[in-house]
Amino acid sequence: MNRLVLLILTALNSENKPLNSKELATRLASRGVDLSERTVRYYLKKLDADGLTEVCAKKGRKITAKGRQEITQGFVSERVGFIINKINNLAFLADFHPVTGRGKVILNITYIPEDRLEEALAILQSILHSPYAISERILIGRSGEIFGDCLVPEGLVAIGTLCSITLNSVLQRTGIPVTTKFGGIVEIQNNQPVGFSSVISYEGSSVPPLEILIKGKMTDVLSVLDLGTGKILGSFREIPAESLSDAKKVNEKLKKLGFQSCILFGQPGKSLLGLPVTDGKVGLVVIGGLNPSAALEEAGLVTDGQALAMLQDYVALSPIETFIKKKAVTRSPAISEYSPSREISQNFAYPPLL
Repeated sequence: MNRLVLLILTALNSENKPLNSKELATRLASRGVDLSERTVRYYLKKLDADGLTEVCAKKGRKITAKGRQEITQGFVSERVGFIINKINNLAFLADFHPVTGRGKVILNITYIPEDRLEEALAILQSILHSPYAISERILIGRSGEIFGDCLVPEGLVAIGTLCSITLNSVLQRTGIPVTTKFGGIVEIQNNQPVGFSSVISYEGSSVPPLEILIKGKMTDVLSVLDLGTGKILGSFREIPAESLSDAKKVNEKLKKLGFQSCILFGQPGKSLLGLPVTDGKVGLVVIGGLNPSAALEEAGLVTDGQALAMLQDYVALSPIETFIKKKAVTRSPAISEYSPSREISQNFAYPPLL
């Protein structure tokens, strides 16, 4: 079985209804895979023959119990490297412009019970106004609505928050190549990052590393918000050393659009928060992305979630205050620009590679 088969089964599994070849082709395109309807039909016939899908009259196909089992247990070798490929595809498809504030961005999705939405929004209001999230804008999908290419299940609400891979797209579209290296746990002391305590490589991974850390209950985002000390999520990336100045200019443009100051810039060839940097490169640590989801998980509100879930026009997102009664927001102290001279990680051992 190849990766296309995995993608088709995953798309069918995310729906509560049968899909035809046209609908499947559209959903695959949103994941960065361009297939004709004819090609999709070819794969569906093979899946039917293997008992992984079944025909539903004229409505299309649905996944079988055997198909779901294959997603859960099978295709391990095919999924190796799946996440880094998905990152690169979505970064290419997103087209948000740091000057106009328009274009498609990448969202993470978190599902919570409808009757706990108010509680979730109160937590989100705190973190989205902190330096530990990318933007205060969110998108909400109600039960029964189509959210991205998925139907929001009955009794649940889908909350879309900005994915940090959107920053890869913005940098790449300004001519700055980005290499996504690791996702991990960043130790925070007195509202300042002091080093990674553990990391997982994106290269070769079949699951988003930060999702693993959230489900493993390795974060303490709520403590960071309350006390300024704890563990949050961050990802480590590299850009060419020659592009550092241009990258900082892009970051300043994003701040003017309301993006948080969530990028820590290193220096050419020097370690950043305990992680070594490739010669000729500069390290970037992006703090944000899935921290809102982690906070909701810590509060026991999350029923399900998906990183790198969908593309969405940025103008469709609204400030968190749009969804709740306006309250005074206590902002966490901003992370000052990173300075290697105060890096605790000078005596900080390289974090374990999980």
